[in-house]
Amino acid sequence: METILIIEDQEDVNLMLAEALTGAGYAVKSSYTGMDGLEEIRSHKYALILLDIMLPFKNGDELLKELRAYSDIPVIVISAKGMIGTKIELLKLGADDYITKPFDLGEVVARVESNLRRSHKQRQETRIFRYKDLVLDAGSKHVTVNQRLMELTAKEYRILELLVMHGGKVFTKANLYESVWMDEYLGDDNSVKTHISNLRNKLRRLNPQEEYIETVWGLGYRLYKM
Repeated sequence: METILIIEDQEDVNLMLAEALTGAGYAVKSSYTGMDGLEEIRSHKYALILLDIMLPFKNGDELLKELRAYSDIPVIVISAKGMIGTKIELLKLGADDYITKPFDLGEVVARVESNLRRSHKQRQETRIFRYKDLVLDAGSKHVTVNQRLMELTAKEYRILELLVMHGGKVFTKANLYESVWMDEYLGDDNSVKTHISNLRNKLRRLNPQEEYIETVWGLGYRLYKM
């Protein structure tokens, strides 16, 4: 059973959405502030997020921007702001869909089903990622370099997966730490540095002629541009 996260501060609206989705066969988790919602995303796996914009402590657009730095989970924005400019801005930030309040519950469930179908199809079509002579199979969690299997720890694999699946995107140390260690980043970057160094050494042993992970000084890490 797939689980939907509802981030909506109005309790009656949150409950109404939860009941509709539960009735449609989904498991549901509710959060009522932006900070609580972000913590849920970091701590648990969800199939899709329903996201309000006007939230206590952290607005939905801020949450969406942070989320898109390390995750492509489908997000449907539900907001009272119906202006075209607002919709365009949120879609550019990474929202997958946009529903304006007041809404029809049947439409919400249909939009959820549609976005989940699209997400499943995309995942099936993009399970194998290639960069130079590196091949990452997201299904089996295997990585080969120069046609040789790369032995990785779980955290090393997750870091490499993020970099390869989002080729060209710069990940800050905070991005990597919070998405891999699933904990709040408090400024101690030794763990990230050590794992990046180990990854580079393992890649170099399999192919000393290539460079794979680039340090973008003052920002973070990304794959070298080809």
